[in-house]
Amino acid sequence: MNAAPDYASLPPTAFAGVIGRDRVMDIGMRALWSGMPRLAGPAYTARCMPGDNLMLHAAIYRAPAGSVLVVEGADADYALAGGNVCRIAQRRGIAGFVVDGVVRDLSEIREIRFPVFARGVIPIPGSREGIGTLDRPIRCGGALVEPGDVVIADEEGIIVLPSASAAEMLARAGALEAADIAMSLDEWEAKHRARVEGTLREKHFPG
Repeated sequence: MNAAPDYASLPPTAFAGVIGRDRVMDIGMRALWSGMPRLAGPAYTARCMPGDNLMLHAAIYRAPAGSVLVVEGADADYALAGGNVCRIAQRRGIAGFVVDGVVRDLSEIREIRFPVFARGVIPIPGSREGIGTLDRPIRCGGALVEPGDVVIADEEGIIVLPSASAAEMLARAGALEAADIAMSLDEWEAKHRARVEGTLREKHFPG
């Protein structure tokens, strides 16, 4: 039996050569506490209405264990989740949150070491009334995320791998990373300088 792909084995930077810019979330999406471990897993998606967090709160009871809960928020005026929601999600086996919005109770989240990537924090919670969507395609951090897509997030950023090609992309990224690691700094410098100087010559840059 083949082992399941270990998507947490590589940082988002390792995938730069195998994904397009559209698979990378924008720079406003960030880890909310320092030292956060790399987060990786299949996306379970939710889309919330303005000022409301009902669908995120529903998702913590519906997302399978091991999922990364990926949420499309509608604003940054009200918190989509807080300490107790994160505690319950962690207890239910959810790997972490990637939230296009804001959360609250950061000290509690940091204390339990629950991975949360979001745009920031705000103290006031949203309401729990609005019906959005669960387990449907969403946009998070500017990237399209479909249920089951593989999300990888750490201090270098957040990427989304399409589920159908995720394993292949992991293998390709791993090969590129291994080749890079095997190259000495002197070898890298020589190759890099030759490429830079070659491009300058092609562009007829003087010198």
